Amino acid sequence: MTKQIAEAVEEVTGCRGVGVIVEAKHMCMMMRGVQKQNSMMRTSVMKGDFRENQATREEFMRLVGL
Repeated sequence: MTKQIAEAVEEVTGCRGVGVIVEAKHMCMMMRGVQKQNSMMRTSVMKGDFRENQATREEFMRLVGL
């Protein structure tokens, strides 16, 4: 899903780079098995300048608080 969002943003805007971070609650972990409450999952995709340029990527991560 994260990759699909990044590709859609890239396609629609025609931008040189896209960074997408998705954070969600992991309901399987919370409701079944280990029943770990507040279990969070985070995925990310960096494309274009965000993938190729470390300074750009680091600035993005700092701005989103990671």
